[in-house]
Amino acid sequence: MPLPFLTADRTFETDDVALPFADHDLWRRPYRPGPWRVGAGAVTLLLASFVMIAAMVIAVAGALSGAAVCLAVGGGLIVFALRVLRIGTWVSRHGVRRVGLLSTSTVQWSRVSEVRTAQQPVRYLGLPRTVQGQALLLIREGGGEPLPLLTDHSADFLGRVEAFDRAADTVEAWASEYRA
Repeated sequence: MPLPFLTADRTFETDDVALPFADHDLWRRPYRPGPWRVGAGAVTLLLASFVMIAAMVIAVAGALSGAAVCLAVGGGLIVFALRVLRIGTWVSRHGVRRVGLLSTSTVQWSRVSEVRTAQQPVRYLGLPRTVQGQALLLIREGGGEPLPLLTDHSADFLGRVEAFDRAADTVEAWASEYRA
């Protein structure tokens, strides 16, 4: 039985259309999550499975309050892992959405002045440390602080320069399509 998802020889088709989705009303991430983000989510889910097994063992031993605490911690870890996997930039016909760990902000395309790539200090894997890198910036109408949508040192693009360039080009294509 062939398993096509295990083959690593898939390449990005450069002649694909920039907005390949049939339904532009749905929120979509225009890139795949990177290995750092997927790895963090997988390790967190692995830890959650151990905590859930511990909750089951504690419940069989008869300490139901301890099992409830372990079950709550395991559920919290699952929610955390899912949120980590959801972090990123999402686009639709309505606007661009930046999903963070604890917050989500949405900007309508009509309120976007410009989307461009710039060289600037960026956060390394979301940590306070900054390094020189590229960022895709969203500039709102009326000025204000530019909102970094993507950076080449984030958990999605660290060590994947081509993926960052494709994602930045795709978000810019969405902006040019719907910003008018």
